[in-house]
Amino acid sequence: MTLLVLRKLMVASHPNQGLSSATFVPTMNRRPPTIVCYICGREYGTKSIAIHEPQCLKKWHNENNLLPKELRRPEPIKPEVRTINAKGFYDLKALNEAAWTSAQSLLIPCHICGRTFLPDRLIVHQRSCKPKFAK
Repeated sequence: MTLLVLRKLMVASHPNQGLSSATFVPTMNRRPPTIVCYICGREYGTKSIAIHEPQCLKKWHNENNLLPKELRRPEPIKPEVRTINAKGFYDLKALNEAAWTSAQSLLIPCHICGRTFLPDRLIVHQRSCKPKFAK
């Protein structure tokens, strides 16, 4: 549940009207906590990540099986981060960093320009990638 916290700011009298008024300005809302998927690198809510991960892994297997054998990758392994803070909760920052690193490790560099891509996008990229020649 997101609560919109309002704080009261006193505004100086308007010089033309001589009126003093108070306005309410919303403060920054804090985003709900999210967890990064270790396969695709996208952020999901703490409740929906458990639904997303098995579906994402199934999609990854389907896409990986369609790739040529030289571009197929081993199955991504979920990073194990057991850092628990003083309140007894997992350290989401450490968990998300490990998941992001895992997702980024699935990218394959182009042998021409060095940019990294998902395996299915690398094939498309390599059709148009041209080596840069020194002028």
